[in-house]
Amino acid sequence: MADLVLRLYKAAGAREALDGRTAFAAPGGGTRVGERLTPLPLTLHSDPREPGLECAPFTVARGTGTASVYDNGLPLARTGWITGGVLSTLVGSRQVGAVPAAPEIGNLVLSAPGAARTLDGMVAGTARGLLVTSLWYLREVDPGELLLTGLTRDGVYLVEDGEVRAAANPFRFNASPLGVLARAREAGRTEPTLPREHDESTPRTAMPPLRVADFAMSAVSDAP
Repeated sequence: MADLVLRLYKAAGAREALDGRTAFAAPGGGTRVGERLTPLPLTLHSDPREPGLECAPFTVARGTGTASVYDNGLPLARTGWITGGVLSTLVGSRQVGAVPAAPEIGNLVLSAPGAARTLDGMVAGTARGLLVTSLWYLREVDPGELLLTGLTRDGVYLVEDGEVRAAANPFRFNASPLGVLARAREAGRTEPTLPREHDESTPRTAMPPLRVADFAMSAVSDAP
């Protein structure tokens, strides 16, 4: 989930949405702020003072993009990107005058109120499904839909009657993080995570396991 949500966050630029170039653009103009993205009451937020995920409490912009060098030093506070399942804020500098400034922050936390089930508990409550533990080689296919292609990796398991029955092969998939959120049916307990496709500029993350309906695997992969 960390890798998928990071892709969503990086695509959630206010200027690009206002220009109609991303999945966060509203038909006919404007943005999708205020639109429900998931049936679950999920919250995605950033907070420089998040316990265990503390980051710089001011903007550090190394170049002009979603962040602006003119915002360097701008104080940062808790920002809700998705609130109760509804898109509430897009990322933008003070240059984007049509929306409130909301600079990038160095952490991301996805959570659901009261969600306390562990991953083991969610597996125990699964009649039949696939447990996917890692994604790899994510690449953007269509920015207008935030459609990604990628591979599962290093642990895909068949779950039946509440137990892991066997290891499965890796798969290739085509999916949008927005589609994953829209088909989410249950969220577990949020815990610190390490996204696979990360570097030194990647925000610190804490994510829950999600139960997602109808996640289509497009092909079997030969990846080890």
